[in-house]
Amino acid sequence: MMKSTLSTLAVVAAFAAPAFADSHSHDMDIVDIAAGNEIFSTLVAAVTAAGLVDTLKGDGPFTVFAPTDDAFAALPEGTVEALLDDIPTLTAILTYHVVPGAVMSGDLTDGMMAETVNGQSITIGVGDTVTVDGATVIQADIEASNGVIHVIDSVILPE
Repeated sequence: MMKSTLSTLAVVAAFAAPAFADSHSHDMDIVDIAAGNEIFSTLVAAVTAAGLVDTLKGDGPFTVFAPTDDAFAALPEGTVEALLDDIPTLTAILTYHVVPGAVMSGDLTDGMMAETVNGQSITIGVGDTVTVDGATVIQADIEASNGVIHVIDSVILPE
């Protein structure tokens, strides 16, 4: 099932316009931007499996710390597949990557705590790089019609 879901999403993503360099990204919501970029195919599959698509297409605003496919691939073998079979845990992890409101990189301060949609807090580090619970922000401030995406290099996990 995982492979067929990812294959379907990869085909959809291949035909979608890349959003990062698109000056029209403000017209696209968070899900549209993620679905339009192949580095988020695992994230999009997980959001779909968890039933969070409609929420993340909602008015928001939301700030999403979005792990790349490489971030998901770095998890121990079998983790993604196991999470797709454990929707409550998957939902808890995904909502840990979302903060209510639109938080731009310029709004972040070192040591800042931000409460996530799942109710737990993440810690922001600002120095030579920006980190979120130890994950490095590799691209910031991708604006969407309903919030902002910051791309991170690893999956962050709630306690």
